[in-house]
Amino acid sequence: MTKLLSMKAVRVWACLGGALLATQLSFAQTDPSPLSSATPLDDFTEREVVQDHQVLAHQPVREADILWEKRLWRIIDVREKMNQPFVAPESPLFKILSEAAMSGDLQVYSTQDDHFSKPLSAESVRAMLFRTDTIFRVNIDTGIDEMVVVQNERDWESVKRFRIKEAWYFDSKTATLQVRILGIAPLMDVTDENGDFKFEMPLFWVHYPSARPLLAHCKAVTHGGNYAATTTWEDIFEMRHFASCVTKENNVNDLRLQDMFSGADMVMHGEQIEAEMFNREHDLWNW
Repeated sequence: MTKLLSMKAVRVWACLGGALLATQLSFAQTDPSPLSSATPLDDFTEREVVQDHQVLAHQPVREADILWEKRLWRIIDVREKMNQPFVAPESPLFKILSEAAMSGDLQVYSTQDDHFSKPLSAESVRAMLFRTDTIFRVNIDTGIDEMVVVQNERDWESVKRFRIKEAWYFDSKTATLQVRILGIAPLMDVTDENGDFKFEMPLFWVHYPSARPLLAHCKAVTHGGNYAATTTWEDIFEMRHFASCVTKENNVNDLRLQDMFSGADMVMHGEQIEAEMFNREHDLWNW
């Protein structure tokens, strides 16, 4: 009797197993799982180090501790090898600044002066970066030429240079010569209808201390070749990983070097200002 019950139990379990297998096969054939519409990850892990990067606040400086200060204006030419990260296709600096300005995430200022006195709206920046043209286009349905208004976006690669405004000062509290970047202005090449260069025009001023949180969350492509590097644009400016030349120092008449010198003399005077800055810092430690 016991042997008969055990054989019946085996048959019952075999029937249940067959039914489950048939059910799974029928679902697999009649109800295929839909394809995922999510964009696949172009990586093998989530990259969150740059996004979670926190900006370290600058050390507060009392005015009474500033014994000496000089304002300098520099030009960063992206065509120099050291400055190639500024135009790296993956994260060009001008594209980062302009998109943040048009989206309202970054406040930019007019170039009528370099004191950040006149804020620009996002619409003003968009009108500056998008050129409106009228073209004639053939209507496919009617075959008639129609005048159409189009907006052409300025190419970020046309920005060959950046203007930097910075302050050098001697802090008596720490007995060190310090530097703080105050502003960044992209310079756009303006050409005539034949494509010949006419002049260089600053587009807008970016207040660097206010832009540090944005730049700290934007990865910069450097020469190291290490794709896992987490160098940000804030690191580039804070560590001064760029080549530049001095074009102006604060003076009584508020003149630029090109207003007083020309050609090689202008370059030599800029290098002389750099040397004076180095000698001043060096002389502070002479006893």
